[in-house]
Amino acid sequence: MLENLSIVLFRPKFSENVGAAARACANMGVSRLLLVEPSAFDLDRARPMATSKGGLLLEKLEFYPTLAEAVAGAELVFGTTARLGGWRTGIITPEQAAASACPTLAAGGKVAVVFGPEDAGLSNHETQLCGRLVNIPTSDAATSLNLAQAVLVMCYEMFKAATGHVGEPAGPTPARTVTHAEREALFAALRRTLLSIDFIKPDNPDYWMLPVRRFIDRVGLKRQEYSLLMGVCRQIKWALGSGGKKDQAD
Repeated sequence: MLENLSIVLFRPKFSENVGAAARACANMGVSRLLLVEPSAFDLDRARPMATSKGGLLLEKLEFYPTLAEAVAGAELVFGTTARLGGWRTGIITPEQAAASACPTLAAGGKVAVVFGPEDAGLSNHETQLCGRLVNIPTSDAATSLNLAQAVLVMCYEMFKAATGHVGEPAGPTPARTVTHAEREALFAALRRTLLSIDFIKPDNPDYWMLPVRRFIDRVGLKRQEYSLLMGVCRQIKWALGSGGKKDQAD
């Protein structure tokens, strides 16, 4: 099941951490490790930390120029964060993330878990690309984990949840959940539509869109529901362009 799980390292600063993350992935049966804009990545420095367990994974690393491209095909995208509050709402634990990811993984859907750079983590802009945010509980005295440690915790929870589902009887194939790219296209259409009807204000519309994003991410939008909402946006655009439909009740 975990062949559809991707660990995404966004702008990792230290090659040694990438190597250690590769070993953590290998230990838990995760076979896809993606790097986005790594800082001077050096395979020779990564190999000793990967050891033989993660060495094969290092040989097939996937590189992407942007975070959006790295997660475009995923139906579920989890972003990890040590910072809480402000824009970062609806935080869940690694265990909760794994439980919600398993049905998608079991159905053959793709899931991505995103980790930010070691010194700063994911910015507010980057967390908007993630459907849910995950925080690993720690002591208040030391809230920041090493990158590879965080990867191991997330992979371990995914491994536990996935192996707990082995042997369950197969049910009907569930409807496909929207991919990240479809999700972002819908949010863009909703943003334009809600601005056009003055439901959200033009001063910082991304902030006012946050509750909409969180709601849609919670319900796990299916492909046919995505098509329905896109159709609603197109119809509103048409109605506004034509001056609105006339009242047919008179």
